[in-house]
Amino acid sequence: MIRVMDVHKSYTKEKETIKGVSFEVKKGEIFGLLGPNGAGKTTLMQMIATLMKPTSGIIVIDGLTADKDLLEIHKRIGFLTNEIKLDPMSTPNRLFDFFAELYDIPKEQLYQRRKESFERFGIGPFADKRINELSTGMKQKISIAISLIHNPPIIIFDEPTNGLDILTSKQVTDYLMDLKEQGHAIILSTHIFSVAEALCDEIAILVDGRIAAQGSVKELVDQTGAENFEKAFFKIYVDNHVE
Repeated sequence: MIRVMDVHKSYTKEKETIKGVSFEVKKGEIFGLLGPNGAGKTTLMQMIATLMKPTSGIIVIDGLTADKDLLEIHKRIGFLTNEIKLDPMSTPNRLFDFFAELYDIPKEQLYQRRKESFERFGIGPFADKRINELSTGMKQKISIAISLIHNPPIIIFDEPTNGLDILTSKQVTDYLMDLKEQGHAIILSTHIFSVAEALCDEIAILVDGRIAAQGSVKELVDQTGAENFEKAFFKIYVDNHVE
C-alpha cells in the first residue's frame, strides 16, 4: 500500500537529509522506523504524508502519487505527530465535529465514530472540557481520534507514545494492534525498543539518512549476532554512523 523508491531530500546543496531510502509497507502490516534524533525519520514521514516534497525519488500511496492525486491521497491517510497542536480553547466534541465536516463524514457515521473513539480512549467525561484543561495523555488520545476520524487505510504515526504514562501508552499500542488486524497499513516511528519489538512486523533502522538495516526483530538480532534487539540496534548504529 506504501512504496518508497530511492527517495532523497536536501534542504541545501551541501546537506542531504534523506539519502536514497526505499521500502514497502503492505496491508495489515506495521512498519517501524527507528533511528537516533537527526537520522531523518520525521522528514521521511512528512514526505510520505505529502507535507513535504522529495528532492528526488517516488512515493506511491495506495497506487497514487502526490503530483497527480494529492486530494485523494489525503482521504486515504491519517498522520499523527506529537507536534500537533490542538486549539486550546476548543473541546473534543467541537474538534470532532469540525474535522468530520472537513472529511464530509455523514452525521450518522459521525455519531458512531465519536461513540467508538470516545469510549475506547475514555474521552467521554472530558468531551466538553477545553483542551487547555486536559492532561498530555488525554490530548494525545484526542489527537489520535481526530487523525483517524475518516478511517483511513494508511496510518502514519510519528512517536505516538512519546511522553505518555504507562497506561495511556498501552491504550495507544493496543489500538495500533487492532488497526493492524483490521487491515490498515501503518508506519510507526518510535525510539522505544519495547514498542518496536511488540508492534512492528518489519523495522528499518535509519542512520544518517540511510537505511542501515531492515528486517524483523529476529532477523536484525540474527544479522548482528547480538544478544537482544537493543544491542542489535546499537551495533548497527555504530557500524554505520559517520562522525
